[in-house]
Amino acid sequence: MSTPLAQRPPQPAVGQAVAHESADLHVTGAALYTDDLVGRTPGVLHAWPVQAPHAHASVTALDTAPALTVPGVVRVLTAADVPGTNDAGIRDDEPLFPAEVMYHGHAVCWVLAETLESARLGAEAVAVTYEPLPSVLTLTEAIAQESFQGAHRTVSRGDADAGLARSTRRFSGEFEFGGQEHFYLETQAALALVDEGGQVFVQSSTQHPTETQEIVAHVLGLRSHEVTVQCLRMGGGFGGKEMQPHGLAAVAALGSVLTGRPVRVRLNRTQDITMTGKRHPFHATWEVGFDGQGHLQGLRATLTSDGGWSLDLSEAVLARALCHVDNAYFVPDIEVHGRIAQTHKTSQTAFRGFGGPQGMLVMEDLLGRCAPALGLDPGELRARNLYQPGQSTPYGQPVRHAERLRLVIDEVSSRADLATRHTEIAAHNANSPHHKRGIACTPVKFGISFNLTAFNQAGALVHVYKDGSVLINHGGTEMGQGLHTKMRQVAATALGLPLSAIRLAPTRTDKVPNTSATAASSGSDLNGGAVKDACEQIRDRLAVVAADLLGVDPGQVAISDGTVSGGEGSMPWGQVVREAYLRRVQLFAAGYYRTEGLHWDVTRMQGEPFKYFAYGAAVSEVEVDGFTGAYRLLRADIVHDVGDSLSPLVDIGQIEGGFVQGVGWLTLEELRWDTSEGEGRGRLTTQAASTYKLPSFSELPAELNVHLLERATEDGAVYGSKAVGEPPLMLAFSVREALRQAVAAFGPAGHMVDLGCPSTPEAVFWAVEAARAAGRVDSRRVDRPAPKALADIRMVD
Repeated sequence: MSTPLAQRPPQPAVGQAVAHESADLHVTGAALYTDDLVGRTPGVLHAWPVQAPHAHASVTALDTAPALTVPGVVRVLTAADVPGTNDAGIRDDEPLFPAEVMYHGHAVCWVLAETLESARLGAEAVAVTYEPLPSVLTLTEAIAQESFQGAHRTVSRGDADAGLARSTRRFSGEFEFGGQEHFYLETQAALALVDEGGQVFVQSSTQHPTETQEIVAHVLGLRSHEVTVQCLRMGGGFGGKEMQPHGLAAVAALGSVLTGRPVRVRLNRTQDITMTGKRHPFHATWEVGFDGQGHLQGLRATLTSDGGWSLDLSEAVLARALCHVDNAYFVPDIEVHGRIAQTHKTSQTAFRGFGGPQGMLVMEDLLGRCAPALGLDPGELRARNLYQPGQSTPYGQPVRHAERLRLVIDEVSSRADLATRHTEIAAHNANSPHHKRGIACTPVKFGISFNLTAFNQAGALVHVYKDGSVLINHGGTEMGQGLHTKMRQVAATALGLPLSAIRLAPTRTDKVPNTSATAASSGSDLNGGAVKDACEQIRDRLAVVAADLLGVDPGQVAISDGTVSGGEGSMPWGQVVREAYLRRVQLFAAGYYRTEGLHWDVTRMQGEPFKYFAYGAAVSEVEVDGFTGAYRLLRADIVHDVGDSLSPLVDIGQIEGGFVQGVGWLTLEELRWDTSEGEGRGRLTTQAASTYKLPSFSELPAELNVHLLERATEDGAVYGSKAVGEPPLMLAFSVREALRQAVAAFGPAGHMVDLGCPSTPEAVFWAVEAARAAGRVDSRRVDRPAPKALADIRMVD
């Protein structure tokens, strides 16, 4: 009999702190990734792109003949070779072989050769003639030229004008912040071959095998059942392999169909960075009002995301940004508009948090800036505006368990000894003119589920063999986040078996069809529900067999640690399985799960798009060098709500990794394009780790403490757990706000600090200079205007 989704049996495998199921393979180098299969596949051809040197241009001539004279070159793939649809996306706006180049580095054709070097030389030999066209590169240019794409959306509640009118204090401002490169360890890769029956088999490093299957099929003019996609594992994804792999897999598949040989596409790091999408940069304008006690009264804002050259997932990313502008705070009257700029850059795409971080950053930034003008400590201003039980979001969803916001803040403040450290930091700053410290506490409220309701479903296929061993297939993909580990624990719990009895097979579209992307932090919720369903079907069948053998009612049969018991008797699991086979009882099952209770009107931007909210809070302390703007992250304390953890060791690792990745986005990682009018216009200048600053061990805090919130069962999710992939990234807001506090210590009391984002040492230095300048003006007792810096904040009361 199926049990409630959140109910755990005695002695479950879930909740145990076990290592990642492939940890040994990872650290020994034995784990196989897509490109590792090339050496095991005879006769492979290698693909190399011909990349355009313009941000925007028409292809007026394409001569592939010179490439065919290069030794080893077998074929050049062009638009003329496509038997189906020449499009790599789902909106018919991403031609696989473009006649119009839309960004610097856009691939106009692909060369296939016996070796990678021959393919590279062949690509150099292809003669392409371009007619350069005007280009739009920055958000400022796009807004000025009204270069937009996709739908404009609005989230609203009440009357923003009325909320602002009744406010005692009003401020307005402007804020622009950058994107982020995924920089997964494994670059984009695909390997395609065609079998003797014409079946196309694609190995792909993809978070969305079903969509990869669909794109490959429509490029080839085939139906989905003629294409199989498998994902062994990924060396990181972070959203960058949700949409971006499809076209590359299609190139490999097209090459294989045309040549009859396996074809490998694997981007090197420079190609990967210059050809694939990033986290969306955003521009925001806002006006906010507070009452005399610092309570938010009204907010009006416009968010503009940089979608790059095509829509990709930009509409969904924008929708999630609009749904997360509030973060953890109740705004009674609010109106937030969203739009997507079209620029001549890579098509920006999913990235951990999927727009949520961008929306939340707008709120956290304006609270951090406005607090000094309101005469309040930023932590106190945040606390006064937290959601309370019974309140709803601007899009109409009740904030269930809102009391946990206060709970996680109180607990992390206690564990971090926040009050004492505030005093110690004040004393330090008073005696240190050139090195100042800052500390900040910020909360997170993040909605869990796909924006598109249809994606909130999953399937699984579970096999029990005659010897009692179990093989699981599910629709989720493994990218290092531990999903497969959790699914083994779910299966072991549902069947009552030790983990050693459970093996997990690679994700394949011919085993579990119509899968959703492993994204939106929903992998464990969706696939866990499906695995549990399949396992319980098998368990119920076996209970009937065991009841007959033990002479009890099926409801009295229990299975634990591989032993089946009932009444006074018991027997090994394997014995029951063998008997079930002899009685012709089905020993496999297809499981299915769909998230209940969701409804969403994307046009009105109203409804309940999320199953639940994940909560968390972090306290971070930094020290800033006033001479250079360089800083150190001294300590970070985190309390995070993962419900009842399925796998605590995995979850803590996800929290640590997400937090550090968020620190990278907010304080280190800066994407720069050449915006000059010269020949290099549109070229991404940060093309490698030498020019793109990634967080490393030196950026980790000297002390990092992570605690999972206790007594936090989530009734609506598998075994009471909560998602953990994306929410921890936003805990890094505490680092940026701590930097703001440290910068403020260089200036006079009440100074409103504007801090560029990413808050690199350069940005911090200029903020320190502005604070010192404000102090010099203040010391001369000269009336000064309201602070105005990059964010152009204005007090309008």
